[in-house]
Amino acid sequence: MAGNLLGGAQPALPATLVEMTANRLRDAILSGELEAGDRLGEEHLCSALGISRAPLREALRLLAQQGLVEHLPRRGTRVVAWSPTDVLELFEVRAVLERHAVESALPLPDVTTALDPVREALERMRGAEGDLERDDAHREFHASIVSLAGNRQLDVALAPVLLKLQLPMARNLREEGRRRAGDGIARHQRLIEALESNDSAVVLAALVEHGHLDYLGLKPGAEPAAG
Repeated sequence: MAGNLLGGAQPALPATLVEMTANRLRDAILSGELEAGDRLGEEHLCSALGISRAPLREALRLLAQQGLVEHLPRRGTRVVAWSPTDVLELFEVRAVLERHAVESALPLPDVTTALDPVREALERMRGAEGDLERDDAHREFHASIVSLAGNRQLDVALAPVLLKLQLPMARNLREEGRRRAGDGIARHQRLIEALESNDSAVVLAALVEHGHLDYLGLKPGAEPAAG
């Protein structure tokens, strides 16, 4: 565990040691190098990352706020292990917020200009160097759709949901890339094309067909497996 955290090409990182450590660990979690339920021993991580306990603990605190790690009383810290029910419920909340945003925003008075932030997020996904940059752009893509409504409270409500969904969203994209390279970009492009119709019914249908659960082994309404 964590043996390769310092190896290989790394994305550009912020200057502070806490941010650098948090991003390094987040990259390892979202890429699958650290798996759900893996224990994050402080001594091992300090050695692997070449840091002291203080910045590591602060980085772990930040990751806990993002829903990527969890502190267990008297048992240390581990990568969060969302249950299938948790994942489905989080995606359901995202869907409710996206649906409300689309119904509130469309038709847009100037659909071409309004969609620029969504298109820019997709271009960042397309040109991403590394999983971390891709996953950040992916989260921004969905945030940009909700932002079309111009409702700040919707944006505030969505932000923690997207943070908690980082792990399943990243896993879905990662598995999709292994099996059908390029399809992740294509299906997000289809969402933009639906938005360009400026028809809320078309967009809502596209969101239902988005494929965000395709590689997670989960189906809405199905009895989730234990684990």
